[in-house]
Parts: sequence; structure tokens; C-alpha cells
Amino acid sequence: MKRNKYLYKIVPLVLLMMGMVACKKGINDIEKVQEQLAIMPSSESILLDENNLSKNIITFNWKPARPQSDDHLVSYITKLDVVGNNFGSSTAIMNYEDEGIFSRSFTSEQLQNWASQKWGIPNNKVFTLEFRIVAQWEGGRTFEAPEVRTVQIKVTPIKAVVFDADKIFLSGSAVPGINKIEMTKTLENLNQYAYVLNLQPGELQIPVDYKGATNYIASADASTALQDGSAVAVKTRETAFSWKIETAGQYRVVVNMQKATATIYSPLQALSPKVVNWTGDGLVAQTTTVTDLWMHGAINSFGTPIKMDCRVSLADPQILVYTGAKVGKTKFIVYGGTDNNKNLAYAFSAPLSATNTAQDLTLVQGAVATLSGGSTSAQRNSYYTIPSGTNVLILDLRNMTILAEKR
Repeated sequence: MKRNKYLYKIVPLVLLMMGMVACKKGINDIEKVQEQLAIMPSSESILLDENNLSKNIITFNWKPARPQSDDHLVSYITKLDVVGNNFGSSTAIMNYEDEGIFSRSFTSEQLQNWASQKWGIPNNKVFTLEFRIVAQWEGGRTFEAPEVRTVQIKVTPIKAVVFDADKIFLSGSAVPGINKIEMTKTLENLNQYAYVLNLQPGELQIPVDYKGATNYIASADASTALQDGSAVAVKTRETAFSWKIETAGQYRVVVNMQKATATIYSPLQALSPKVVNWTGDGLVAQTTTVTDLWMHGAINSFGTPIKMDCRVSLADPQILVYTGAKVGKTKFIVYGGTDNNKNLAYAFSAPLSATNTAQDLTLVQGAVATLSGGSTSAQRNSYYTIPSGTNVLILDLRNMTILAEKR
């Protein structure tokens, strides 16, 4: 009886020890994966370059991940985000890299725009970015664990705001009827204020309210003479400063905090909307003043054009701002009718190829792209693809550029 009792106690212990030995042997039998993926940034710290906005400011190169059998297909995904966001779906800039590509670059313009509009970083604040590369395999008879590498870089932004403001006004004896008028932030640049108003001969002042104090925008050289239609360098000061308005009429005033400039357009230098000419049905000549545009293409299955309901910028009537969620392949036409004229109308779209043939291009969020316009067959058959997630398009018809953003 004692012997059975002893065996009852010892057998479970022996079995437990045998299991531990077996587990240890199993763990030791698993071959350790030798990962090879490595990231090599062109710099660990960058200063964004306002004089070369479209030039690459940072490049991330990487060594390929460990080789696998021909049955496995490797793909690389890159992500860029601010430290602390954990590469969230609403904040990360993600790209599926093409086969054989082991590099990803970004421009000063992209990083500056994403910092202010996508990541919500305060103006002029230094921040840290994380760049991540993920190598993953598909196919094959065995599962292969992905390789992941992440690096950080310090970014000093372009000085976005030279002076701060809670509100900017127009006042003085040249402003009829009321004490002062509050200027409006422009949709295309939230660091820019603009307003169009009728002035009478007198003095024009631009007060700035900030944190309970009022200062005044003044020309940097203290000249009170109006530099009609030209951007002048400005500064702020505590005492009032006035520009001389000598002729009554409609004026456009633009204050750019980013560049520290002010531009005042008199009626003699008034800015006008874009006007285009094209030929419609029956070879009838058409002239269109562009105050809105229509999307037409695969974005709406080439059906009835979609009116964009663009907002015209107060800073320049040739800047149209679209806010909406329509994405995909499209051109921007000046006529939205349902007859054949929609296929003949003047179109803004991707520039023609080097051989002057139609081509399709894809916009990159945060990067200014060239916009081309015309009513030739090649131009009407060229398209831009608006990338997923875009909710703002800025079409500058004066400088012929287009910018896609996610705000």
C-alpha cells in the first residue's frame, strides 16, 4: 500500500519533468531567423528648405529583407508619421512600394503641409518623425514572419508665421461707414488673410489683435505710399500705421503671415477671374469666365459631370478651392451641360506627354503639381487621379498648379 502511494506521488512529477525536457528540446529545435532588413536615412536631422520646396529633403533607403524561396512573394510597405501617433490610419502616410524599389523620398513642401494640416503641429515647432518599413511574404508552403524596422528623424519646419494674430482688421478713414472690418482667413492658406471692399480717399490701417493686445501692420521701410498690386515686406508695431488711399473704388487687401507681406490692389490693378475660349457644337465659339468647375471622368463613370461648388479665394479670383470627398480619375471642365458640349469643353487636367499626347497622372497629397488646360482632344483626354483620403483641392489657374490635401 505504501508503495502504491509513493508511485501515486512520484509519477506525475516524472511526467512533468519529461514534458519540460521535451518543450526545451522543441524550443531549441526552432531555427533562429536572421533578419536583414535595415533602414539608412540620408540624415538624422533636417531643416526644411523654403527656397527649394519641391526638392527632396529626406530619403530613406533600405536593404532588402532576408531571401526566401521563389514560392514566396515579398512586398514592402512604408509608413511616415509623427512620434506618438503610432502610425494611426488617419495620420500615417502609407505607400505600397513597387517591386525592386528600395527607397522613399519626401520634399520640404510635403512635410511642411502634413505638419500643419494633417498632424496638427503648432507653427514653428520642431518635431520628430518616424519612418517604418514592413517586409512581408505571401505564398509558399510555410509562414514567414514579417520584418519591421523603424527610424526617427528630427525636423525643423519652415518658419510658418512671422507674426501671430487672433484677428486682423481693416480700419481708418478710408473705410466708409464703420469702425473696422474683420479680414477672413483664406481657404487655400490658413496663414493668409484677405478681404475685398470699397474704399474712399483717406488712410487705411491694418490692426492686429493678439492675446488681448492690438498692434498694427506697417511696411518694413515705413513708406505710406501704396505699392499697387505689389507684395511689400511688413512688420508689426505698437503705434498706428496708415497707407494712403487716393482713389475711391474696390480694393483687395491680402496679408500673408507666412511671408510677412501685404499686397493691396487698387481698381487699376484689380484681379480678374480666368477666362477661356473653346469651340462647342456646330463650331460655335464659346467664352467662359471660370468661377466653378465640373469633375468628369471615371470618378463618375463618365456620366453627367459633377459640379464641384468651388469657393473662389478672396486673395485671387483665379484660385478655386474644392472641399469634398470625391476621389478617383478625373479632369476639370468649365461646362457642366449634359449635351455633347461636355466632351468638347475646355478642360484643366494633367499636362500632355513629351510627344504632346494625352496622359494620366496621379496627384500626391501635399505636393503641388502642374495643371494644364486646353480644348484639344489630347488635353480633354488627359486626367489626374485624386488619391484616396483627399478632401481639399486647390486649383491655382493663374499659376496653373493643383494641390491635393487631407485636412
